[in-house]
Amino acid sequence: MAINPGGDLAGKRILVPESRDLDLFAGMMEQHGAETIRCPMVKILDLDDPAPAMAWLDRLLAGGFDDIILLTGEGLRRLMTVARRMEREADVVAAIGRTRVFVRGPKPVKVLREIGCGPYKSAPTPTTEGVIAALADEDLNGRTVGVQLYPGNPNEPLLDAVRARGGTPLAVTPYRYASDSETGSVEAAIREMAAGRIDFVAFTASPQVRRLHEVAEACGLADAFREAFARTRIAAVGPVVAEAVEAAGGTVAVSPESTFHMKPLVTAIRKLLTDGAG
Repeated sequence: MAINPGGDLAGKRILVPESRDLDLFAGMMEQHGAETIRCPMVKILDLDDPAPAMAWLDRLLAGGFDDIILLTGEGLRRLMTVARRMEREADVVAAIGRTRVFVRGPKPVKVLREIGCGPYKSAPTPTTEGVIAALADEDLNGRTVGVQLYPGNPNEPLLDAVRARGGTPLAVTPYRYASDSETGSVEAAIREMAAGRIDFVAFTASPQVRRLHEVAEACGLADAFREAFARTRIAAVGPVVAEAVEAAGGTVAVSPESTFHMKPLVTAIRKLLTDGAG
């Protein structure tokens, strides 16, 4: 998409650390005049060994789950990929439709809608704490709960919360991250930040934050990254990402107030700049 030189983001250089929707997200800001620095941070891949995901789906198909907790839309997509390989896609959709589904945020809701299903209950905030709050009024005594996790986070607090309500959690992590991809691009982005040539970093997922920190350490740029991250304005798509930013030593300058998607994030950045803080 061509950059709009007259847009309200004109003259701003925004680092876009995104993976699956990199071009879409960058294009949203370019149409308002921003110069984007595209930086693929984390590549999402299917599992090397699909057996754990297949076993989890077999349990679902056998009626072994009373409830399901979905933390990410990507997780459900990858489970449906495994279901297709098993030639049981329609059966899995039907089984999900018979099960109470708790969701962490809007992304799993979107993917549920794509397969013709819907959530039983959405977390009041798209965080682990929000999911735990959604479970607070539920009696899970004697119920088996299938829990979809994401790579790098075993989420014991959530599993413990299920157990505390009387349930038995059975977790699955249906995809993995290839974090060694595009290391050169990540290092170059860190150097641009250190040189003060980035006006904003727009994060849409917490692994992007961790990846920046890991590459900085590996490339001997830890001090430069720490200083640059502390002074660069940061946009976070939602509270989970904001927590990761703060844990890494950054400060979130702007975030959507309620709807945690890319378009509201772009709107929030534009509002911050046009309100005189740019």
